[in-house]
Amino acid sequence: MVHVVAEITAKAGYRDKVLELFRAAAEKVRQEPGCIEYFATVDTDSGLPVQPPVRPNVITVLEKWESLEALQSHASGDALHEFLEQAGPIMEGLTARVMEPA
Repeated sequence: MVHVVAEITAKAGYRDKVLELFRAAAEKVRQEPGCIEYFATVDTDSGLPVQPPVRPNVITVLEKWESLEALQSHASGDALHEFLEQAGPIMEGLTARVMEPA
């Protein structure tokens, strides 16, 4: 099993539009072979002293895949490419950290 924490940084004022496009793509991604979880989150102010400042333009995507092969298939799949094509012009960046259980 692999876990992914991806961060999408939307251009100022476009977070909601990026989220809308992500949600449409996520419905398709969840149907891909090996997808266990795939959802978006946004920062919320918890008041905890260990939390860095809230990032208003960042969308954190939490993913769980049955295998690295399933993740690699997703990375070359239509749903992700369609999302990136649509959201790319209103995004500042995208990073992903791939992890395995310790």
